[in-house]
Amino acid sequence: GFLDSVADRYSDAIVYSGIIAAGLCNLWAGLLALFGSMLVSYARARAEMEGVNMAGIGLAERAERMIFLALCTTIAYWYPQALNYGIIILATLAHFTVLQRSLHFKKEIERN
Repeated sequence: GFLDSVADRYSDAIVYSGIIAAGLCNLWAGLLALFGSMLVSYARARAEMEGVNMAGIGLAERAERMIFLALCTTIAYWYPQALNYGIIILATLAHFTVLQRSLHFKKEIERN
């Protein structure tokens, strides 16, 4: 519901901000990952407000991103750069997901 979605956004912001503030990733990659994470959710919410179902649309939904981030954090114990590379990959996947959702929205709107 609404509160769950808001709590998810706050938790994403806290996690990414902590990684950025600790210097565990490149600043710009971290910011791109943070903004991408927010935009993935926004794209879904906005499309669904227009009546377009976005369930399952996109390569990197929140669950996949969080699992990948946890995996990268674990690997970073042995290979510190893993988290930086993981953030770069997450930023790329998040923005790719926004693109996928945007294209799906456009296709659905044009069909109706």
